[in-house]
Amino acid sequence: QVQLVESGGGLVQPGGSLRLSCAASGSIFSDYAMAWYRQTPGKQRELVATVTSGGTTNYADSVKGRFTISRDNAKSTVSLQMNSLKPEDTATYYCNARYVWSNRTYWGQGTQVTVSS
Repeated sequence: QVQLVESGGGLVQPGGSLRLSCAASGSIFSDYAMAWYRQTPGKQRELVATVTSGGTTNYADSVKGRFTISRDNAKSTVSLQMNSLKPEDTATYYCNARYVWSNRTYWGQGTQVTVSS
């Protein structure tokens, strides 16, 4: 079982940047596909970006060209670099790990990102 801890959220002005990090522990990191999701009150959790253990990435259309997901298997971390932030990016961001052998998923506690002037 993997434990996930996010960090790096905060308040940023429109057009600014933030970098979220997620540290994983308790299991073999390369056995997990990693992802970032986000959620605003009253809405379903939305997939933002994914990265496989081999480094293949995929993005929601709403963040393509602005966000970059990356992982460091040696350090058991996954990051989300967010540039050109917009007010509509305001949400709680969650780190997600999917065990590739069973598809069981795990979640971090979430970190708040607020984009506002």
